Amino acid sequence: MFAIYKKEMRSYFTTATGYIFLAVSLAVTGFVFSISTFFNQSPTSDTSSYFSIILFLMMVVLPILTMRSFSEERRTKTDQLLLTSPNSIFSLVLGKFFSAFTMYIIYLVLSSFNFIFLYIYTPETSSPPNMAMIIGNYIALILLGMCFIAIGIFVSTLTENMFASAVITVGALFGLLIINGIGNLFTGEAFYIVRVVINWLSLFARFDAFVYGYFDIGALVYYLSITGIFLFLSERVFQARRLS
Repeated sequence: MFAIYKKEMRSYFTTATGYIFLAVSLAVTGFVFSISTFFNQSPTSDTSSYFSIILFLMMVVLPILTMRSFSEERRTKTDQLLLTSPNSIFSLVLGKFFSAFTMYIIYLVLSSFNFIFLYIYTPETSSPPNMAMIIGNYIALILLGMCFIAIGIFVSTLTENMFASAVITVGALFGLLIINGIGNLFTGEAFYIVRVVINWLSLFARFDAFVYGYFDIGALVYYLSITGIFLFLSERVFQARRLS
């Protein structure tokens, strides 16, 4: 697994993928942070709108990291080397997952420097930033990011076109968001079971607890489970290719 991890990390910086991801993500993040706090119509230290926008940004940008995970291997036929290597398929999947996740963590760490300026220059019209909410939002972004990456890796095992992989992943993530919105349309006791099912399927229904600074153990287990399921499915798809 570690050999695959090093290879993937190296490829992020020997190709444009890693630089594009970090440059686009940090540029948009800095812009959104500025207009949602300092340059807002009413300058504020409230970061709730900032994190909501960043969540949408990650739904679009994270597929950049995962689109070439297995799609590029299939296109260049290097997947045959992986299939015949002594490493287990699951270790290959984990190596690719953790390399993409590491890039994501690098982005989150770099983007967190925005809050240093917010603490130093807290708008006079606002109270100091709520540290519990900021930490909660970052934990939520980490957990949701894990799921997004796992879904993206799974999609990349299904096609040899990395751009198709990115588009399908973005579509799948927005589809999950739409499911969450549909659940809010079912009101009343008659639709209680429907709401429960939809909320269980939705990745975003468990986001709110972290947004308000609460650590939800159930949500943690859920996000880890979803990540594990999609990594397992990725391994199954690749394993089937080895046996075919």
